[in-house]
Parts: sequence; C-alpha cells; structure tokens
Amino acid sequence: MSVTLGPATEPVGRERESAALRERLLSPGVRLVTLTGRAGVGKTRLARETVRDLGEAFARVESVDAAVPGALSAAVTAWREGAADGRPTGGHERVLLLLDGCDHEAREPAAEAAVALAADPGVVVLATAVEPLGVYGEQLLPLGPLPVPGEGDGEDPHAVASVALFVRRARDADPSFALTLENGAAVAEICTLLGGLPLALELAALRLRLLPPHLLAARLRGRTTVLAGGPVNAPARHRSLTALAEWSCHGLDPAARALLGRLAVYEPGFGLAAAGLAEEEGLEPLMDRGLLTVLGEERGELRFAVPEPVRSHARAQAAETAADAHAERYRRLVAAALPGLAGTGQDRLLREAAAESPNVLAALRHLHERGDGEAAAAMVLGCHLPWLAQGRLREGLEWCDAVADAGPLPEAPRARLADLSGVFALALGDPQEAVRRHRRALALGKSVGDRRQNALASLRLGAALLRAGDAAAAHSVLVTAHSALSTMGVTGGTAEATVALAAALHAEGDRRKARDMLVRAEETFRRSRDGRGLAGALRALAALDLEGDEPEPAETALREALRLYEAIDERTELPGLLEEFALLLLRSQPAQRPRAVRLLAAADVLRQRTGAEVPQEWRSQAERARTELGARLDWPDFATAWAEGVRMSAPTAVAEALSSPVPSRHPVAGAAAEAQSLTPRQAQVALLVAEGLTNRHIAARLDISEWTVVNHVRQVMRRLGCTSRVQVAGAVGRWG
Repeated sequence: MSVTLGPATEPVGRERESAALRERLLSPGVRLVTLTGRAGVGKTRLARETVRDLGEAFARVESVDAAVPGALSAAVTAWREGAADGRPTGGHERVLLLLDGCDHEAREPAAEAAVALAADPGVVVLATAVEPLGVYGEQLLPLGPLPVPGEGDGEDPHAVASVALFVRRARDADPSFALTLENGAAVAEICTLLGGLPLALELAALRLRLLPPHLLAARLRGRTTVLAGGPVNAPARHRSLTALAEWSCHGLDPAARALLGRLAVYEPGFGLAAAGLAEEEGLEPLMDRGLLTVLGEERGELRFAVPEPVRSHARAQAAETAADAHAERYRRLVAAALPGLAGTGQDRLLREAAAESPNVLAALRHLHERGDGEAAAAMVLGCHLPWLAQGRLREGLEWCDAVADAGPLPEAPRARLADLSGVFALALGDPQEAVRRHRRALALGKSVGDRRQNALASLRLGAALLRAGDAAAAHSVLVTAHSALSTMGVTGGTAEATVALAAALHAEGDRRKARDMLVRAEETFRRSRDGRGLAGALRALAALDLEGDEPEPAETALREALRLYEAIDERTELPGLLEEFALLLLRSQPAQRPRAVRLLAAADVLRQRTGAEVPQEWRSQAERARTELGARLDWPDFATAWAEGVRMSAPTAVAEALSSPVPSRHPVAGAAAEAQSLTPRQAQVALLVAEGLTNRHIAARLDISEWTVVNHVRQVMRRLGCTSRVQVAGAVGRWG
C-alpha cells in the first residue's frame, strides 16, 4: 500500500464538510465512509487533507489509488497477510485506509475491497467516488460545488467560497491580482458560469495571465470547455474541462447519454414539466453521477440543471434537432400560457414564466438566429406581461427592435412589436419615445385592419401622452380607445382603458368621474381575476383617497396591491408602490420612519435593476421625503435603515411593508363608534340606506354615480359588520 498523500493544500470553503468527515471517521462504529461528488469538485483534496490531519488518531494511515489496475486486489491481499501475521487491530490500533478514485471500472472492485477491508473492526475505510459504492453499512458524505455569489443580497464577495478560491489561485498565477470594484462583477460572473466547481475555477484563474476577468467571462459564456492547462502531473481529466466532461460521461448507457444530450440544451433551472419529462424517466442514473443536479424548488416543482462543464460538452455534441425541439417546446409553452395571463391563473403562470425565463430567452435566441422571424415575433409578443412583471424592460425593448428589424415580417406582427416596444419605452420612463413608437404602431396597423389591436395601440398611446404631460390629447385618444374596446367586448383592454381614462380625468381635475371609473375598473379586474390590473386600479384609488384626506381606505388599498404584487413576483411596478406606501407611513404613522427609510431604499435599488427612470415630479416627492427623514432621524439611524433597505430583495421589501402595524383606531363607546368608523360620505350613504332609498335614488340625491354608491354601500357594510341593507338601517337607528 502507498502512504503518499502529496503536498499539503488547504481546501477553501470546506470547513463544514471537513469537520463532518472528521467526525464520521473518528466515530467508533463507523467502518466505511464514501465521499461522493461529481468530477472536479475536490473529493481527493478534501479526503487527503482530512486523512493527513487525522494521522495521530490512527495507528497507521494508508492510501490506495483505485484507478491503478490491480491496486485494490493487492491492497486486500496485503491486508489479509498482515492480519494473518498477527498485526494488532482494535482500540488505539485502528487503521485508516483511503481508497481514492473508486469510479467507472474501478467501482465494483472498490466495493468488494471496501467490504473486505471494513470487515476488520480495526479498519476504517474512506472512499472517494462520483456515486455511492452501494454496499451495506456505507455512510455517504456528498460534496457539492462551492457557493457562488448571490443576487442583491449585499454579501461581501470575499466571503463567498468560490470567489475566495478563484482569487487565491489567481494570485498564485499573478501575485499582483486583487479583487476590486472594477473586476468584481466579472469575477462573480466567472464563478457563476462555472457553477462553483473548484477544478474549473482553478483552470480559469490560470487564464488571468492572458485575459482580464471581463474578457475571460465573455469567453466562458459560450462554452466553458475552452478551459485547459492543468498541471502536467495531474490526471488527464484534471488538465482540461473537455477531458473532465468526457470522463464524467464515461460508461453511460446509450439511453442515459441520449437523455443527457437532450437536457443539456436546457438552461439551468428548468422544470421537468417544461422539459416534457416524468420524474421516473431515467433521471436517477444521471443524478447519481452528478450529471443532473437539483437547484431548488419553485412552487412545489423541482428545478434542475446539467452542470458545467458537462453541459457545454454534451450541448456541443448534440444534434441541431435538440435545439430545435427545445425552441419549439418553449414556443408552445409561451403560446399556451398567453390566454390565462390576464385571468385566474395569472399568479401561477407569471411565476412559472419567471422560473423558465432563461429557457424562454434561449429558445427565442435560437428562433431568431435561424431566421424564423414570425415564430420569434410571436414569442416576443407572448412575453409581454411576463417581461413587464419580471422587470425585463430594456431586454424587452431590444428584442422588439431586433425581431422587427431582422428581415421580412408581415405588417401585423410588425405593428404589434412596435406597440409593445412603446409599452417598454414608457415603463423605462421615456414617454416621448413611447408616443413615437405607438404612433408608428398605429400607422402600420391601418393597412392590417385589426380593429382590436389598433384600439389597444390607441389606449397605450393615450397613456404615453398622459405621462408626457398632454392630458387633453390623452383624454381624446383614450375616450376613442375605451369606446372601441368596450364595443368589441375586450374586457381586459376596456378595464385598462378605464384606468388610463380615469388618470386623464384626474389630471384635468375631475376627481369624481375619475373615482367612478376606477371603481368600475376595480370591479372588472376582480371579476376577471387580473391581479396586476387590480393592483394598478387600487393604487389609483389610493391616490384619490389620500388627496381627499382619507388615509385609512388608501392604506387598505395599498396593502392589497402589495399582496397582489407579491403573488405574481412583480418587479416593474413594485418600486413605485413601495414608495407610495412609505410616504403613506410618514403621513399616518410617524413612528414608522425607520421602516419608511428602508422601503424607500429598497424601492430605489429595485428600480435601478429594471433600468427605469422616475418621473421628475415623483422623484422630487421621494427626495423631499428622504430629506425630511434625514432631518428627523439621527444620522446613524438613517444610515443604518437605508443600508438595510438596500440589501432587501423584492419579497423581503414587500414583507417589510406588510409587517407595518395597522394604525389603531381610538375606541368610542356604543353606537358612536360605529358612526366614527365611517367617512363623512359613507355616513351620508348609510343614512339614505336607512331611509330605504335604492342605489339609483342615492346616486341622484348625492349627485354621484350609481357605481360609486355601490362601492360606498359595500364599505359601509364591511365597517359596520353588516350583511344586509336592513342591518345597516338598524345600525344607523342606534346612532340616535
């Protein structure tokens, strides 16, 4: 047996795994521990360093390279002969044997050797293998890749294990290398592209002698198997990622290899349903070898990935038909989801779209590159709402232009792409550009004769004109669009036009009509289960409530809007809503100033990620709020709260807002408490209900719309705890 363990090298980021392995090996009842993990993950290094550290705890430490032909049988024979000669075992005479590299052809003989050796109570066997040996009594310790930098969690990059390893090896190659603000993003991308695989990180670090980090990252985006140049004394599979990938796939049966090639075209994070697979469909052999890994879970469905470098290698070998099939599958998924995106299944479909977004984009790129303009256009148009919800605004705008300009395309999809590009331009904060694009869409649409699409383009033109400051022109366009959509029975478009027209009326000073229209839109969105549309209507109603000095209904509306955005993981509109809620807290609950600071900071960062610009008037309002908060809070408190908000993810920011206390209502005895729970207008409506008037008669008496009366009656019944108009009359009678 060989006892050579090689030079000492400290494993980076393996403190927990090292401690767990030490504990297992020192446990009196343990006979066999198998350290498992895919090729290049660092099993041998961790095993050797742990064995080296445990030398004093064992009478002897010995190592066998299982990949060497005959080494295992020789080890077993030598051990048996030593035992026959009376070699002491047990107690403090325990022996630790490392069987390294028990893979492929060596797996079966390694299993037999491990069983034979571990039968001796004085022997502890540590094996390293890509998959379990599959013998009785085997204890497994899986070793995964190193953690990679997260998104927006505010962590110190030096504290991320993959980055720490990359930087250490980069300094070995170039002592002057340092992680800086300038190269930090590129280093993080390299670590992420390589999936935190230690061998890949070490090979990449060596390339910094030739390429700066940003160019190295760009090269790895296409194919990670370009990395090579490992030590000449290392095994062949450790000298290049191509060799590592080939070795990892060695011995796969044809069915498993075919499945691997099929899955390699999927971007990391795909679901089995999207890939058209059942859980039983040959996945276990790939998972046992680490050729298919579980990344996490999304709403009860596991998300998978073929890790690098195997993915790059298998994808390069896959036939073009695999990429065609992938693109076709996601084209169909986008088309199938489209009808439900504005209805009952909106939250589920938008979250699924977000989870599958990398694959949707990969499919779109493939369609675009092969020149299938109509299919690419249909896919871009189908991504309208998902991209808005995900905050992919600049990306959406660029795809609209790229597909429209790529080559011959019928006028109908070209007009719709121009219209959608205007939506993204407006969301990015450029209303003038949005107006230009929507007018182009209408010009293209005239020759097509699609009344529905032209009405929708007019609706969006009106919204852009309003944001550009031309309320009169917006009103005129929106009235026409609203009428056309209503006549055609386009429910969602009509409700959207109603909200936009209400905004125009509000801008012109007609708050009463604006509220009436918003109440109608709210009802429509509730019936259709369009959560995103409903949230927009609630925000507009809250703005009117605040102008009317009614913070309570405004807060109720904004809280519901937050919950709706949370359900669909909304990113584009969320920053504005967080700011609105923060300003409401400042107005109604001064004690919540630190929370308001956190929400304003979170909104600022989340908006930056979308690339959107804030309208000047709203920016001024937010800046005034920040100035006021800075003046009213001690500077350390303000700075701490701001830093906490900057680190918040979107879900955390929503939870922060919703966890704010609901303002307490001062209790008032008896019937007076019921009366005080109503606004003056609601009290008027309640009195007229008690007189027996119908909604139509109340509307005529108060000179408001019947829709507004319906809404007031609903609020009266909710606040008084009544379920009928008769109960409302009884409650009013107690007021005396």
